[in-house]
Amino acid sequence: MRSRTLPWFLLCMSATTCKVALAADPQPYKVEFASTGNSELDSTVKATSDLQTLRSNAPVSPFGLIARARSDIDRLTTAAESFGYYQCHIAIRINGIPLGDPGLADALSALEKGKTAQVAISLTLGPAYTLRRIDIDGEVPSALNARDTLGLRTGQQALAVNVLAGASRLLSALQEQGYAFAKVDPPVAYEAADAPVLDLSFHVDAGRQVNIGEIHIEGLQRTHETLLRKRLLLHTGDLYRPSAIERARKDLLALNVFGQVSVQTGTQADATGGVPVTFKIRERLRHAVSLNAAFSSDLGGSGGATWADRNVFGNAEQLKFAASVINLGGSDATGSGYDTSAKYLIPEFGHRDQTLQFALTALKQSLLTYDQTSRTASVSLSRKLSSVWSVSAGFSTTDDHVIQGDLDKNYTLVALPLNVGYDSTDLASPLDDASHGYRATVSFTPTLAIGHPSSTFLITQVKAAKYFDLDWLFREDPGRTVLALRALAGQALGAGEFSLPPDQRFYAGGSGTIRGYAYQAVGPLFTSPAPMNPPSAATKAAEALAGYPIGGTAITAGSVELRQRFGAAWGAAAFIDAGQASAKLQFLPDELRIGVGVGVRYYTPIGPVRAAVAIPLQRHASNVSPQDDGAFQVYIGLGQSF
Repeated sequence: MRSRTLPWFLLCMSATTCKVALAADPQPYKVEFASTGNSELDSTVKATSDLQTLRSNAPVSPFGLIARARSDIDRLTTAAESFGYYQCHIAIRINGIPLGDPGLADALSALEKGKTAQVAISLTLGPAYTLRRIDIDGEVPSALNARDTLGLRTGQQALAVNVLAGASRLLSALQEQGYAFAKVDPPVAYEAADAPVLDLSFHVDAGRQVNIGEIHIEGLQRTHETLLRKRLLLHTGDLYRPSAIERARKDLLALNVFGQVSVQTGTQADATGGVPVTFKIRERLRHAVSLNAAFSSDLGGSGGATWADRNVFGNAEQLKFAASVINLGGSDATGSGYDTSAKYLIPEFGHRDQTLQFALTALKQSLLTYDQTSRTASVSLSRKLSSVWSVSAGFSTTDDHVIQGDLDKNYTLVALPLNVGYDSTDLASPLDDASHGYRATVSFTPTLAIGHPSSTFLITQVKAAKYFDLDWLFREDPGRTVLALRALAGQALGAGEFSLPPDQRFYAGGSGTIRGYAYQAVGPLFTSPAPMNPPSAATKAAEALAGYPIGGTAITAGSVELRQRFGAAWGAAAFIDAGQASAKLQFLPDELRIGVGVGVRYYTPIGPVRAAVAIPLQRHASNVSPQDDGAFQVYIGLGQSF
C-alpha cells in the first residue's frame, strides 16, 4: 500500500504547492474554542493546539492554515484521551466550513487580502472512561505492596496523568529499596468492547538489589576533595537509595561554595558490584560583592556593601567585610551613623556541621532615645544538630559608650550568649519566602556590665514564627496565599530598668515589633521631676529626658500577616501588630499598642522587595511625649518582614 500511495501523496503536495503560490500569504486568523464544561481540559486543549499557540508568532498561508488545523485533530484527540475521553470527536470549522470540505481551500484563497479567517473548535467528549482491571506482570519484591504504591483503583477515572504517575511511583519505590536498575514499562491499556472502561497491565522487572559503588567527585578547582569526602553523607557499600543520594547532593550545596552540584549514576554495576555515583561540581566565584539598602520613615535610609571571600584556604572558610551607613534622615534619628563588621567562619570545625566564627563589629547610632557608640569582639561555636535544630554558644566583649540626655556613660559588657534554633521551613536562605513550617529561637545571654552602676543580668528572648499555606482553602497553587504569625517575648532578670545599660533594655515600636509606631517609642516614659528652686543638675537632666522612652525589662509582641501573590512577580500583604514594653513580663491592657498596615511585594531571584505603610491606633499625646509617632510609618526593604 505504501508504494501505491506515495506517488499520489507527492502529486497532492505538488498541487498544494502550486496553489500556495497563488493564495494570500500570510492568512490572519482567530481561534474560538467551545467550552467542554471541564475548565482544566479546556486549558489543556488551548495549550495543546498549534492553531492557538502558533497564531501570533508563526504566520501561515491559507493552505498552511488548513494543514495546521488537520494536525490539531490528533493533538486535541490525545489531550481529550489524557482526561479519559476515548470517544471524543473533534470538529474544526474555518469561516463556518468544515475542515474536511473539499471547497475549503478555494474559499480561503478567495478571501480578500488582510481579512481574518474565523476558526471554531469544538469537542464532543463522549463517555468518560474508568479503570476496571489493574494487573502487574513480573516479580515484585515481597516487601513492596505494588498495588498500593500504584495508587490506582477500580472505578477511578482513566486519567493519563494518574496512570503514568502510578508507574513512576512504582519505579521510584523499587529504586528506593535498592533496585537501582528496575524497569517499569509504560502501561498497556485495553479498551473494553461493551463498556467505557480500560484494563491496565504494568510489566515490572525489578532486577537485583544493589549497593552504592565507587563515588567520584569531578569539577573541583580550589576546594579540597578531602573536605567533601569527610562531609559526604553517602558511602560505598550503602544500600542504593535515590533519596540518600539527593540528600548528600543538597548537603554539599549547603557549604555555600558551589553554584551547582549534580549527580550522575551508572547504568550498570562497577567492579565493586554496586552502582557508581559521580558528583559533578561547579564552584561559585571565590569573591563576591553585594549591596544593600533599606528605608523606614522612623529610622531613615540605610545602604552599604559586603565583600566576601567564600573559600579562603580551600576548606570553605569564609571571610566577610560589611559596612553600612544608617539613620539617614529618619524621624527618630538625630544623626547618621554606621554599622560595620568583619567575620571569619571556619566550617566543619572539630565536628561535622559545626562552625567556628570570629567577629569584630562597630556601631554608631544617634536616636531620640539615646546615642550609642560600641565596639564588639566575639567568638561563637554553632552546630547543626539535625535538619531543623541548631545551637550556638559564644563569648563577647563590648566597649559601649551611651549618652542619654545629659547622662554620659561608658560600659564594658562581657556576655556568654547561648542560642537554640528550630527551622522547619525547608528554605536555603532566610530571604526566601516561607510558606509553611516554623521558625523559632530561644536565647539566653548572661551579661556582666562594668560601669556606673555595674550590674549582672540575664537576658532571655523567645522568638517564633509560624507559616500556613492556604492553598487548600482557595484551591490554588502552593505558596500563593500564606498566613504568617509572629510572637516575641523577652525579659531581663537581675537588674532594674535604670541599672541596665540603655541599649540593653527592651523597646517596642518599629519594623521588628509594632509597625506603625516610631522606633523604640512604645514603653515606659521618663517623667518630669518635682520642681525645685533652684533646680539641681539632676533635675535638669531629668527634665531633658521627660517624655522619652526609658526602655523596659520585659517585652511581648505579636503579628498576624496575610500574604497574597498576584501573577509571577507581584504580591500584597495586610498585617496587624500588637505589643508592649514594660517593667514586668505580664499582659497590661493599658500599655498594649496596636498597629495595622498594608504593603506590596515584588519577587526577585534573591528574595521579595517589600514596601509597607502602617498606622498606629493610639498615638502619644503631644503633652506626654515629644516623640511623635506620626500619622503613619513607611518601611522598604529586602525579604519578608519575618
